Amino acid sequence: QLQASGGGLVQAGGSLRLSCAASGRTISNNAMGWFRQAPGKEREFAAAISWRGDSTLYADSVKGRFTISRDNAKSTVYLQMNSLTPEDTAVYYCAVGLRSYSGKAEADYRYWGQGTLVTVSS
Repeated sequence: QLQASGGGLVQAGGSLRLSCAASGRTISNNAMGWFRQAPGKEREFAAAISWRGDSTLYADSVKGRFTISRDNAKSTVYLQMNSLTPEDTAVYYCAVGLRSYSGKAEADYRYWGQGTLVTVSS
């Protein structure tokens, strides 16, 4: 089970840190990803991190503003979001990758968390 948390309401230019904690399974051998779905839009890739944290991947829209990290001892992955804009408003989902390194496609991931809502006001 994946439990995402840390969402909320923030003003444009602000920051939030999302967490995704895994329980009942180990994730230390799997890549982890964050996806997001804005109102009325398809879910899209945001960021991914390899099993050891030595490789990260970002969508162009968040590159330079978001940072993904993980703590395998805590079975938790994080998404630090800075310089938020109203376009970042979405439900953010974490997911477990099929392999040690995973890409941007949803098909590269299996177990999904329930999502946490991020709302950025202008």
